Amino acid sequence: MGKPQPRSAMVKPWGILSRFLLFSVAFMLGMASTFLLQSLLPTTGTVIWLASADLSAAPTSAPPGLVLGPPLPQELGDGDKKESGGGGGDESGGMVMLHNMTDDQPLLRASMAPRIKGISLLVPPAPKVAFMFLVRGELPLAPLWERFFHGHTALFSVYVHPDPTYLSSPEKGSVFYGRRVPSKEARWGKSSIVEAERRLLASALLDAMNQHFVLLSETCVPLYNFTTVYFYLTQYAGATSFVDHFDTQRSRGRYRPAMAPTVTLANWRKGSQWFATDRGLALEVISDVTYFPVFQRHSNGPCIMDEHYLPTFIAASKWHGNANRTLTFTQWTRGPHPDSYNDVSVDLLQGMRNHGNCSDGGGTTSLCYLFARKFPSGALPELLRLAPRVMRFG
Repeated sequence: MGKPQPRSAMVKPWGILSRFLLFSVAFMLGMASTFLLQSLLPTTGTVIWLASADLSAAPTSAPPGLVLGPPLPQELGDGDKKESGGGGGDESGGMVMLHNMTDDQPLLRASMAPRIKGISLLVPPAPKVAFMFLVRGELPLAPLWERFFHGHTALFSVYVHPDPTYLSSPEKGSVFYGRRVPSKEARWGKSSIVEAERRLLASALLDAMNQHFVLLSETCVPLYNFTTVYFYLTQYAGATSFVDHFDTQRSRGRYRPAMAPTVTLANWRKGSQWFATDRGLALEVISDVTYFPVFQRHSNGPCIMDEHYLPTFIAASKWHGNANRTLTFTQWTRGPHPDSYNDVSVDLLQGMRNHGNCSDGGGTTSLCYLFARKFPSGALPELLRLAPRVMRFG
């Protein structure tokens, strides 16, 4: 008998045909997946879905925490009064928009984002922090934030939701230029203000590099430099989200029995409007079709939605990984309106930073607050003067 032929030399015609058919099917599935992905992505070119981080811009070491000055008292309460004017178009005049999608489009696309951790293409090695500004119009403290962000382009994103009647745009070169999302009227205490927050979250979630999300107002200021804030949010803290929520007899008085059985009194919570979340919680919030509609139907009168929806959502969904506190310092001594600080001093800023020890979900920390409010435009010159000394801006 002759010497047996190797298997590679014994490929039959039907084997070649089957391999060709298998390749063809795989090719067609790949093309279909590509077209489907393209149909889901924004077409404006301004929102990034898959991108690599500039690791050369990432800080290599975390600065030590600073403990400066005595603590100041704090009382949690209502958020900024977001009273707005009439309606108006989302695009007008010379405004530069981040995208032109309507509400349903970014919410749908963001909710379809993969939620499996560890996928190298979707979870970048250097995560970005999304700073989301819910504002009335102007950003009077923009020069301070410009100095805060300077030199860290690869590590942050900015999103701005103003009242739709505000028609101006920041100058080219500003970190706020072209970062406006299509906005609608947002009124304090109504569902519209939480809808605006979800609009910001959905737009920010379209960038897969954004892994942490911070809600701010036009009166907020950073209490530390960018490196400290970035490392705290991405590495320091044991918890990945910072949503303030508590249960008191007074806050229970705002509960509406008509919200049952979906929202129960046992899960009813109150907290600060100003939050910081990780990507997982942000995805859950913009995908919520259980609790959000109930709040929409009953968010009037005593049920102030921006103070109750997110805290109650966390309690009702039993969300883990939350430090149960806000990162934004606010002081209440004048009833329903938070204190405003026209006179700025080193002692004031240091007192806000060092407000005792706080839980971070895995222990305690002296870095309780990374941001503070409310600072009017008149405080800007002194804030800029003190920033290198107190916040350690470069």
